[in-house]
Amino acid sequence: MPVAAHWRSAARTHAGKVRERNEDACLECPEQGLWVVADGMGGHQGGDIASQMIVASLAELPVHENFDDRLIGIRQCLHWLNRRLGQELTVSAGRQDSIIGSTVVALLVEENRAACVWAGDSRCYLWRGQRLYQLSRDHSLQQQLIDERQMNARQARAYPGAHALTRAVGAAEQLTLEVLELEVFPGDAFLLCSDGLYQGLSSDALGRALNLALPAMALERLFDDALRGAARDNLTAVVIRG
Repeated sequence: MPVAAHWRSAARTHAGKVRERNEDACLECPEQGLWVVADGMGGHQGGDIASQMIVASLAELPVHENFDDRLIGIRQCLHWLNRRLGQELTVSAGRQDSIIGSTVVALLVEENRAACVWAGDSRCYLWRGQRLYQLSRDHSLQQQLIDERQMNARQARAYPGAHALTRAVGAAEQLTLEVLELEVFPGDAFLLCSDGLYQGLSSDALGRALNLALPAMALERLFDDALRGAARDNLTAVVIRG
């Protein structure tokens, strides 16, 4: 029996209005209860390679009967990819200073259990009871400034290099993943997205889209709204509804 038979989803990625290359990638496997967004590190050689590797590798994971074993498998896969991206691909690129990396946010759902796994600033949101919750916490200098120096969001955004990532797959020898487990309820909706999408949209705009009945409708609203703006970065979103 499919592990997430009652979950419906829709996924889309778009280069945006400015960048020629799309370094984002996404995975939509509702029959396996697994969804992923990966955002290759902009400006670095091979960002699209890293995001595609993450999505392809997670898609090939065996579907264990046990939720906890599947979660362990996702984490092990990402740690393996971190080593591979950090060593083999950097050496093959012929430059010791090159970084081939990507953010990742993955959602695993089985029956009434869910787990969000992430590194970087791609996000996971939950829409429940007409309220929007940001489940993931950005691994970025901007968020670190807010947490450690008690800056407000506006001050942190203005700080030089604020959008630099503090964690990503392939960016450092040791990868530290963050995991949040939660109970899911009928009517819950999730949004996985890259920073290119959420940076151009307000929380109200995200909520209005996720309140629509079908994932495809929500996705269409999100991209219509985002593409009316500057859309300077690649845009990727996956909407999952119970």
